[in-house]
Amino acid sequence: MPERNLNFDEIVNRRGTDCLKYDFAVRRGMPEDVLPLWVADMDFKTTSYVEDAVIERTKHGIFGYSESGEEYFKEVAGWMQRHHNWEIRPEWLIKTPGVVFALAMAVKVFTEKGDSVLIQQPVYYPFRNTILANDRECVNSPLVLEDGRYRMDLDDMEQKIREHDVKLFILCSPHNPVGRVWTKDELAAAGRLCEKYDVIVVSDEIHSDFTYGGLTHTVFPSISPQLAERTLLCTAPSKTFNLAGLQVSNIFVPDQKLRRAMRRAFDQTGYGNLNMMGLAACQAAYEKGEEWLQDLKRYLTDNLMYLRQRIKEDLPGIRLIEPEGTYLVWLDLRELDLSEEEQRKLIVDDAGLWLDTGTMFGAEGAGFERINIACPRSTLKEAMDRLARALQKKGEA
Repeated sequence: MPERNLNFDEIVNRRGTDCLKYDFAVRRGMPEDVLPLWVADMDFKTTSYVEDAVIERTKHGIFGYSESGEEYFKEVAGWMQRHHNWEIRPEWLIKTPGVVFALAMAVKVFTEKGDSVLIQQPVYYPFRNTILANDRECVNSPLVLEDGRYRMDLDDMEQKIREHDVKLFILCSPHNPVGRVWTKDELAAAGRLCEKYDVIVVSDEIHSDFTYGGLTHTVFPSISPQLAERTLLCTAPSKTFNLAGLQVSNIFVPDQKLRRAMRRAFDQTGYGNLNMMGLAACQAAYEKGEEWLQDLKRYLTDNLMYLRQRIKEDLPGIRLIEPEGTYLVWLDLRELDLSEEEQRKLIVDDAGLWLDTGTMFGAEGAGFERINIACPRSTLKEAMDRLARALQKKGEA
């Protein structure tokens, strides 16, 4: 049966489906008619093979306890081998109901209250929230923006690790929101610091299937056996195939000691078996979703080209931080010289857009906005039209 869901121009009405992106604007302090391009899910139907797998499972009519079998691991392992050239073993796999859930478990397991955990802001805000919620010290080694591209500050990173006796490093790769696809050399350099100071690494690679311009994503534990022994690799089909609501993630822990500690913590939560629909969707996506994903990536590349053109032609004072990966794009509004309140007024009140404001990702995000381009071209066009009109109105004021 051929893939059916390849029309990414199709407008799918998500309102009235308890959709976080569209149905909760007013509850979250936004105007009811705001156009949302914030949270990291897509406005596209997933691959039809996932639809069929979930419907088929539903037809059975019995929703008892479930577990994944050998076929599930075969498809997950095949995906990692084909797409990321990394061979995994069955015993490494720990399935969790989300990557953030796994991050929180790792913080609890491998640190004590008051211990330091390192992040690199501006970065996905649940990193910081999870650290602080567990009474740990959040240590920030900020990324450095040079000539429109972010880099790690390895000297600062080493100083922070040493001074704060950092126990755990949460790596975002590819990086959300700045869009960097870290090179193997960059990752290896950060890894050497973690080896030198005995820091455990949690590598969030949930966006690893989205890279642009022929760039290759490097799986952090694939760099060396030594790094694999201190790494927890977090992956999921949720970003790749738009399955966030099905809550299934695949965490790989090559080291037996770390793995036992994580399994014990997972057992302590009382959470034993994942959602059967999530397991079915993940297996179907990795087995049959290749055509859908390749067409999607071409569409996202075209969306990025369109965004780039509109910014250049119609959005004076806004600059694109060129993304190397993810479908989340980091916009630089600093030339407009707005306060945080003025920036919110421009984006929300004047343009009628719901984006993720930069300060959500740390103080380093001041003057930036994150926009989600995983939407039909007409939606992106409407967003750009709204923003262009708002800027024109501001210029005339």
